[in-house]
Amino acid sequence: DIYSLTAPRPLQCQNGLQEPVSQFYVPLAREAMEEVGMIYKGMGKPENVVLDVHEEGHVIDLPALTSFLAQHLEAAKKRIVFLPGRQSHGWSGHAYTADCKLLAQILNENVPAVQAVVLEGGWPRDLVGAGFKPARTDGVAAIVITCDGHGLLGPESNWQALDHLAKEGVGIAFLHYALDPGKEYGKYLLDWIGGYYEQFWSINPSWLAEFESLPQHSITRGVQPFRVDDEWYYHMRFREDMKGVTPILTAVPPDDTRKGPDGPHSGNPTVRARLGMGEHVAWAYERPDGSRGFGCTGGHTHWVYANNNFRKLMLNAMCWIAKVEVPSEGVPTRTPTVEQMEADLEGDRPQDWTPERTRQIIEELNRK
Repeated sequence: DIYSLTAPRPLQCQNGLQEPVSQFYVPLAREAMEEVGMIYKGMGKPENVVLDVHEEGHVIDLPALTSFLAQHLEAAKKRIVFLPGRQSHGWSGHAYTADCKLLAQILNENVPAVQAVVLEGGWPRDLVGAGFKPARTDGVAAIVITCDGHGLLGPESNWQALDHLAKEGVGIAFLHYALDPGKEYGKYLLDWIGGYYEQFWSINPSWLAEFESLPQHSITRGVQPFRVDDEWYYHMRFREDMKGVTPILTAVPPDDTRKGPDGPHSGNPTVRARLGMGEHVAWAYERPDGSRGFGCTGGHTHWVYANNNFRKLMLNAMCWIAKVEVPSEGVPTRTPTVEQMEADLEGDRPQDWTPERTRQIIEELNRK
């Protein structure tokens, strides 16, 4: 795709009625083309744009120029689609839609190369109509799924449809309870994101995870060591020899979280034998074909997204799986307001819950 603008200096722009409306100079034309170039650079395709602004030419219709730039800027963006399941644990637990809308809003406001959308209502019946075309086209670049178990995808046919997209290069992320689809579908997660929650092998306790060091990776750019109390599943089932898997968040769980009786979620002999050992609760995965996956076991409570470091890491991960260049300091993101954190929460708000309580949670989560 090679675009050029031809403009004299100074250029008298006209509207549809052929009336002078403003002055349009070559520097502005160059600035517009550089904006297009930045989008393509974020996609890893800097060669797709040639900055070609001439100082001689014809009068340009300003509305037509604006429309032209808008169309190509949108076409150049990588589409990240969030698929949230229904909220299931009270007012602020498993608040999948609120989680996704918060992340999507921040991505759209701060990453020019991304168009993030949240599709509610379950698994889209019409994949193409919902924008689920292979990444090699102008369709979706990444899909983020967060829900209770395998409930959002449902029957095998939907898993096969998503498998087709993965094989076409679409990045995929599974978050929190979505990592526990049952052993029948766990094989897909191993292929797509490199790991999953396997019942009677993994466990799901709540504990204060202290991430004292972080690996050097695009997903950790701008992220500082942090601590968050949440339901962090651990002892996940990963690909053999961790091939292609890069641990992103690793912490040592308290010993008492390992001492539960045998069960699908409570404990097992292998977990109990790992006292004092680190466990991976978020990871990146590069598939053999170069496409990408990501998993994170946290996110039981919506409030965890108020932590500036956790939220930045998640935003970086969404860009990474879509193959969008992550800024050197990570995706810019300000501490959310009370209104932002409470927006889109479903169910009945506790009668004694005040905005001040939410403010205190936000403050506590970011206290150093």
